[in-house]
Amino acid sequence: MVIKVFVATSSGSIAIRKKQQEVVGFLEANKIDFTELDIAGDEDNRKWMRENVPGEKKPQNGIPLPPQIFNEEQYCGDFDSFFSAKEENIIYSFLGLAPPPGSKGTETAGEGGENETQKEEGEDAGGLPESQEKTEEEGGRATEETTEVAEEGAEGEAEEEEAEEGGEEPGEGADS
Repeated sequence: MVIKVFVATSSGSIAIRKKQQEVVGFLEANKIDFTELDIAGDEDNRKWMRENVPGEKKPQNGIPLPPQIFNEEQYCGDFDSFFSAKEENIIYSFLGLAPPPGSKGTETAGEGGENETQKEEGEDAGGLPESQEKTEEEGGRATEETTEVAEEGAEGEAEEEEAEEGGEEPGEGADS
């Protein structure tokens, strides 16, 4: 199975170029075999891509923009769906590939074909999206706690400086 990434090498859009680079860079970094097919220089590639993107996935003007990702003849998705799959850590499922041995995807994928079921159950039973929300909430709390500790630390230092100048012990204020 070969992943096909349809790109436009001579695109004038910076946004499209960045999206293409992100997809290609991610696949290269994770050593996922893929073929990059240029739709700007090859009319056959452009025609094939446009014909094989499902109707419900095409934009209102009917012309899908690169990058578009396929696994052989099967449509995987565009950049937005790729990005979502990457964020949810289900990229191998998105690409229709088996996760490499020892990866996190192996633990959640189970023994063949359970990806979709587990993904649906995971959303109901504390799956990835909820854990990400929880992590963000905890991160927010950690930031608040860090700020409080920093403020307390600054107050403590100020008290120590006053104490040294006035000959008092740290922690004892002038009010005491």
